Amino acid sequence: MARVVVMGGGVSGHTAATFAKKWLGSDHEVVVVTPNSKWNWIPSNIWVGVGQMTKEEVTFELAPVYSGAGIDYRQAKAVSIHPHGKEGANTPFITIEYTGQNKAGQTEEVAYDYLINATGPKLNFAATPGLGDASGMGEHTVSVCTADHADHANHELQRIFAKAKTQKQKILVGTGHGMCTCQGAAFEYIFNIEHEAKKAGVRDNIDIQWISNESFLGDFGIGGLHMKRGGYAASSRLFAESLFSERGVKWLIGAHVNKVEAGKAHYELLDGTFGVEEFDFAMLIPPFAGVGLKAYDADGSDMTDKIFAPNGFMKVDAKYDAGAYENWKASDWPETYQNPMFDNMFACGIAFAPPHPISKPMSSPNGTPIFPTPPRTGMPSGIIGKAVAKSICDKILKGENAPLHKASMAHMGAACVASAGKGLTNGTAAALTVYPVVPDFETYPGLGRDLNYTFGEIGLAGHWIKHILHHMFIYKAKLKPGWTLIPE
Repeated sequence: MARVVVMGGGVSGHTAATFAKKWLGSDHEVVVVTPNSKWNWIPSNIWVGVGQMTKEEVTFELAPVYSGAGIDYRQAKAVSIHPHGKEGANTPFITIEYTGQNKAGQTEEVAYDYLINATGPKLNFAATPGLGDASGMGEHTVSVCTADHADHANHELQRIFAKAKTQKQKILVGTGHGMCTCQGAAFEYIFNIEHEAKKAGVRDNIDIQWISNESFLGDFGIGGLHMKRGGYAASSRLFAESLFSERGVKWLIGAHVNKVEAGKAHYELLDGTFGVEEFDFAMLIPPFAGVGLKAYDADGSDMTDKIFAPNGFMKVDAKYDAGAYENWKASDWPETYQNPMFDNMFACGIAFAPPHPISKPMSSPNGTPIFPTPPRTGMPSGIIGKAVAKSICDKILKGENAPLHKASMAHMGAACVASAGKGLTNGTAAALTVYPVVPDFETYPGLGRDLNYTFGEIGLAGHWIKHILHHMFIYKAKLKPGWTLIPE
């Protein structure tokens, strides 16, 4: 009997674990180690953050789902990896620390035959002084990164709406550091705030400001894109600037927020100048880092730097020595997500270390890097998690020499539905497809992407699609009948 251990129960880890168990059956063991008791459909957190959904509508308990599937679930956080085991016993294992109430604080060693790192990111609030803490309920800003964060954000937002009935209020939304990703979540949130402010009759009394580390609106950490619209190639920059202008939302880009105080966000711009944005309410996405896993050799010596990149994400089959931006190629990106040192260890979702950003790296004259780091969330996370699970299952069922499955983001299309306001008759969302996610300028000179598969529209239909996707993916994640038929 082989044991597959999955560290993390988010989109990528949950996908990997559930498919692995389906394919392996009862003859082999699948273990999920995650500190969370609930699964969260993160794309809908922005609706929780404006009071259009409750946190109960975007989460569900993991224990009964895993129990029904025959998956061994440990509510714990992974602390360290021991790929060579201990001296005298070469069985690899991980060390975990329980977070559930019954065993909180207890540690345990969990042996594995195959290991999947799907731990996701650490929300690195500490990278910007004053931004907040891991609770997402900091003194000066709020977050929508988790369901609890978003619920708290909504309570604070409603206080602003109440004040706006009699006095002007300033709302600031965007990224809280020069090396952030997830501009898309902030993008959705700011327009849902704008939409809800209109519904509440207080829009005229609220100044809404965007602040981002993007060098241009519509970069989104993928270097922007051009999409086919009406027979023309329209840039995401034009698309985004039009939307911001139409909704009366001001923008400040190329900004590194370097400190947050009560009602003030201090920033540095790409041109080297400094400034301050005042606010009454601020939602600033924190930068991501690895969760802090350590790795040890059989003799107890630290080998973390051999397994993980400096940012804490796991090294995989990527080209990490590509060098300067001019040398970057789509082929630098990983295909199998197998660790180069250990062929029984994989990483998926945000947990794998990308070879380099997708957006062009930029720095201010002061040497401060200000540009988006690459997104690995949503649809790509699910696709990669499934491919990794299939590779491992084939190695178990067909033999160690079974070929690995590939899911390079340079050969992967992705769909994104970005809400710009919730409402069955007056909601809007931008529905976008992009192919490939990582631009390939050798295959598609000029734009880097295939316009036959890269397009977008905004309107009520997009909102309906996002609403349907919310229910569809929660249904899938609960492993309801026919769940495997729903694509990642």
